[in-house]
Amino acid sequence: MRAAKSKTLATWLAFVAGSLGLHRFYLHGPKDVWGWLHLPPALLGSYGVWRMLELGHDDRLAWALIPLLGLVLSASMLAAIVYGLMPDERWNARFNAGAAATSSGWLAVLGVLAALTVGSTVLIATIAFSGQRYFESQVEAGRQISQ
Repeated sequence: MRAAKSKTLATWLAFVAGSLGLHRFYLHGPKDVWGWLHLPPALLGSYGVWRMLELGHDDRLAWALIPLLGLVLSASMLAAIVYGLMPDERWNARFNAGAAATSSGWLAVLGVLAALTVGSTVLIATIAFSGQRYFESQVEAGRQISQ
């Protein structure tokens, strides 16, 4: 009999380290392709943040890479919300087939609330950052054409 997977733990793993795919590895094991696909955009986005801190706000590569981090963080927050809101019966049927049934409590709900707060903030900030950088580059291009 295999060990039961905790909905609360999966929710909090997605919240805390979802951009690294740890929630996927917990649920599906280390061979999960989708878990490994979380790493490249998270690392590239982190590199973009580093470039912006080092080179300033005018670095075009940084403003192209940073939204990758925002998107992977938003996706992991969405996963935390989906896991936390999944009914216990459905959770047990999907992730605990052949294991003892588990039930979640308020910690899963708190994880959902935290993920909703952080996820919506990150998504809005990513959209605003990307839009601002895009329109600033368009204004600059327009100025160069008009001179």
